[in-house]
Amino acid sequence: MRPVTPSALGDALARVASLPLAPYPTPVQSLGRLSAAIGGGPRLFIKRDDAIAFGFGGNKVRKLEFVAARAQAEGADTLITAGAVQSNHARVTAAVGAKLGMRAVLIVNGIAGPQATANALLDALLGADIVYVGAREERAPKMREIADRLRREGRRPFEIPIGASTPLGALGFVQAMVELLDGMAAPDVIVHSTSSGGTQAGLVAACRLLGLPTRVVGISADDPAASMHERVRAIVAGIPEWLDVDPEALRRGTAIEIDDQFVGHGYGVPTDASREALELAARTEAIFLDPTYTAKAMAGLIAYVRQQRFAERQTVLFWHTGGQVGLFA
Repeated sequence: MRPVTPSALGDALARVASLPLAPYPTPVQSLGRLSAAIGGGPRLFIKRDDAIAFGFGGNKVRKLEFVAARAQAEGADTLITAGAVQSNHARVTAAVGAKLGMRAVLIVNGIAGPQATANALLDALLGADIVYVGAREERAPKMREIADRLRREGRRPFEIPIGASTPLGALGFVQAMVELLDGMAAPDVIVHSTSSGGTQAGLVAACRLLGLPTRVVGISADDPAASMHERVRAIVAGIPEWLDVDPEALRRGTAIEIDDQFVGHGYGVPTDASREALELAARTEAIFLDPTYTAKAMAGLIAYVRQQRFAERQTVLFWHTGGQVGLFA
């Protein structure tokens, strides 16, 4: 089966409704000083989705451009989603709700502090309704409960799974890969933070459809690799119906690679390696990472370089998925 061209894939994506929330492309920059600081090796670059100019940016903006367009098309008046107290996804959902004139209801696990900070502060500024639950397992049932109640009240809620990590949301990163190729040759490796799976699914799907040899290495922020692999695989499998492509085209090619060795003691808990990565990125490149996701992903990239797991001739791209607001939590 012959791969599609970036142009043809771009045309297929253009047929799916999406919202123009931010201008693209985001910058791609060399990481020469960081590379020198960690001993050289492959050519390092960074894709700056932290610089997306909507709602403090990050990868969730790309996903919600597609998902929120669907909500709008269905006549929704309320967006409901879930996450942790400092969820980047919840913050961007609240921003989308404000932009579209929709109510946003955020189900968050954690404890409300005496004073809201970082993403929680932005959620409040954006006018979101925030509902607290005690544990991650309580979020999905509470979302369904509130959605059912709103429907009985005559509202039109639209439920968005955590991270907007659905096949529709993943189209944001199929599109992002087409965007990347418009400005540079396909990198040998992409390294990024992976959690709910939609970002990785979109990148893997794009590489498979385009026939690229690029490796996509997801550094887990929380869950074991095995469960995350199944999550990403399921999202990839749902993409063909949105793009009207042969499902066989997405069953082979770029592997789903997930490394869960950098999680440490758990989600949102910094490690020595992630603290070093966060400081190195700031002090060598003036780039800010976040403690929960991108610092651990960068720790993975640094370890791979130091262990000489990449060849010097290779080009390695770190995809910055945002989240720097978390520095102020």
